[in-house]
Amino acid sequence: RDALVTSAVNCLTSFLSGFVIFTVLGYMAEMRDVEVEDVARDKGPSLLFITYPEAIANMVGSTFFAIIFFLMMITLGLDSTFGGLEAVITAVMDEYPQVLAGRRELFVLGLITVCFLGSLSTLTYGGAYVVKLLEEFGAGCSILAVVLLETIAVSWFYGIQRFSHDVKAMLGFTPGMFWKVCWVAVSPALLAFIVISSLLDQPPLTLFDYQYPEWSISVGYLIGASSFICIPFYMVYKLVWTPGSLKQ
Repeated sequence: RDALVTSAVNCLTSFLSGFVIFTVLGYMAEMRDVEVEDVARDKGPSLLFITYPEAIANMVGSTFFAIIFFLMMITLGLDSTFGGLEAVITAVMDEYPQVLAGRRELFVLGLITVCFLGSLSTLTYGGAYVVKLLEEFGAGCSILAVVLLETIAVSWFYGIQRFSHDVKAMLGFTPGMFWKVCWVAVSPALLAFIVISSLLDQPPLTLFDYQYPEWSISVGYLIGASSFICIPFYMVYKLVWTPGSLKQ
């Protein structure tokens, strides 16, 4: 029930946000006397920091809505940061409990400091181009690749029968054949198709009138690969250092 409620709320929220976005775009198209698709060509930072503030400036009570809008952007950024940082913190703390026991605060401080220093490049004169590069290669396809590896690890290596027993222990019933087929075959196949098609159909990376050079595209691929390449590396590491045969 919780999964159905969460999915329904997520879909309704996306539906509502679509109304809000295209209402604003339609209003700006009317103000500029252009087509909606011409306004929608403003992507990324231009749409967020130019088009929307321009629309808010024409509203009644524009100051109040501008404050609410940018507070929303700050909270969205903080929320995304909490999720990503907590994943790294929890994984490292669980892997090295003897070393980091009682030192969680120092570890979190060090991790945040590293993230802060790494993000300083986005505050330079060319920061918008760095953000665009990270936006294109740091998420999206790399996240789907991580999900694909997770699906394969659970369904194929851990075993669908063992996973079904775990679900029964938690929920009280065994998943049906439909879910097992989806976990073993349908989901990995669809995820692999999306990842491969995304890699094969990469348009030239541009921002405003600037086209990124080839070496920056290679850097982008390295950034994207760094998100999931540690998973197979760690798998090989555990296979080598864990006692017993490969079958065991």
